[in-house]
Amino acid sequence: MVILSDWLAAQLDKASAEPVYRQLLQLMQQAILTGQLAPGTKLPSSRLLAGDLGIARNTVLHVYDQLSAEGYVLSSTGSGTYVADTRPDSAAVGARPDATTRAVPEPNPRGDMSMRGQRLIDEAGVSARQWGAFMPGVPDVAEFPSRTWSRLQSRLWKSVNPELLTYAPGGGYRPLRRALSDYLRVARSVRCSPDQIIITTGIHQSIDLAVRLLADIGDRAWVEEPCYWGARSVLQASGIKLAPIPVDNEGLNPRESDLRHPPRIALVTPSHQYPLGMVMSLARRRTLLEYARQHKVWIIEDDYDSEFRYGSRPLASLQGLDDSDRVIYVGSLGKLLFPGLRMGYMVVPERLVDVFRTGVSELYREGQLIQQAVLAEFIMDGYLTSHVRRMRTLYGERRQLLIDAVTQRFGDALPVMGDEAGLHFVLGLPDHCDDRVVTAASYEAGVIVRPLASYYLGKQQRKGLLTGYACVAQENIAPAFATLARVIEEHAFGPKSKPRTRERAA
Repeated sequence: MVILSDWLAAQLDKASAEPVYRQLLQLMQQAILTGQLAPGTKLPSSRLLAGDLGIARNTVLHVYDQLSAEGYVLSSTGSGTYVADTRPDSAAVGARPDATTRAVPEPNPRGDMSMRGQRLIDEAGVSARQWGAFMPGVPDVAEFPSRTWSRLQSRLWKSVNPELLTYAPGGGYRPLRRALSDYLRVARSVRCSPDQIIITTGIHQSIDLAVRLLADIGDRAWVEEPCYWGARSVLQASGIKLAPIPVDNEGLNPRESDLRHPPRIALVTPSHQYPLGMVMSLARRRTLLEYARQHKVWIIEDDYDSEFRYGSRPLASLQGLDDSDRVIYVGSLGKLLFPGLRMGYMVVPERLVDVFRTGVSELYREGQLIQQAVLAEFIMDGYLTSHVRRMRTLYGERRQLLIDAVTQRFGDALPVMGDEAGLHFVLGLPDHCDDRVVTAASYEAGVIVRPLASYYLGKQQRKGLLTGYACVAQENIAPAFATLARVIEEHAFGPKSKPRTRERAA
């Protein structure tokens, strides 16, 4: 007993900011776990230990109570407090796996991760930086009407309904679903009722939910080649086998060999192909819908930023043409408002409404009803429409400034692709250029772009950089592009073979 008291007294630091109670608890836990206090050892009484350590008896009592609650000690009235036997069960630890278990190899010899987990990390496309020139796919959050949002939010909090503070009902806040159904019918020609809308945290969760409910591990999915790396990662992590389908100027263009093997799911971006920007033609849309009807294929239509179209009205959705209820329409509000909102939606066929409502509640236990209520009022009061209209004009101006900077520096040596809509365009590079190397070098120089290479599953067909303009203030576009241009010239042309600009050519 004296040894324990002396050891504890030597370890306690009464001048420390850490409370004596916490120090004593951790020291005794350590002594028990390391075997310094063997199982069955009787601990000194609380009065005796408190006296030896010069601390309050209540402190020791609290420590003993906590040790007992966590299973470190056993207390018996009239007998005392004893160290419990917490050693691992030797029979369980030393048990040999049976022949079946021994026959299964380690899932990933390279480390502790699963094979699909390792693949997810190895092929991750996420960037350490999510803001600045020329980050693609990011809106200008500085232009968001935060005062309006704050006012709506404050009004709701002043007389908050308790139902807004619990889990979300299946599908989400009904007034928001009603507001979204009205908006989508007008803005995107989506045919839906409020009941068909499921509120999610964004495109990733929408795709994940659809895949979990409509496909099994090992099923095949058509994805556009190239396609958005995030959607590809969600599908692969769910155990789906990907079949890359090439795109041309009319969008998805399956080959005869592809058509002979119908997939379970086809993931498409028909209104603004990501990342190349082309629009799926009406003939291709009708062909895809008919193929899906005949072969029971589920189409996931990702309509992530089609409201931002320059020079023409936003195009109608693929879902609006679907007469067979084979299209799951998914969209995100992050691109329209601000990514940190983490709110998206999906429109599902009427016969699947109950399935998806149950699925989203069972898997994700949704909440954020206050935010959903704020968003509902934001939409119903007309703020969303006016904000999108204003940002479309602003982004159009920034897009043109960046295109002008490209033309002035490179003339027609580097093509600009997919600039008719969205928040980015692809700046083409010469075939001999490694766009991953250019991306890394520009990142070191303080400019963010994405390599087109990371969007291909198979052999890369084009070299280029995804170049975003939405989150770059007008006055920063020219100097930021000058930095990017120097990197491109160094890696794509070399110091002695810079392209002739229009001014030089003149």
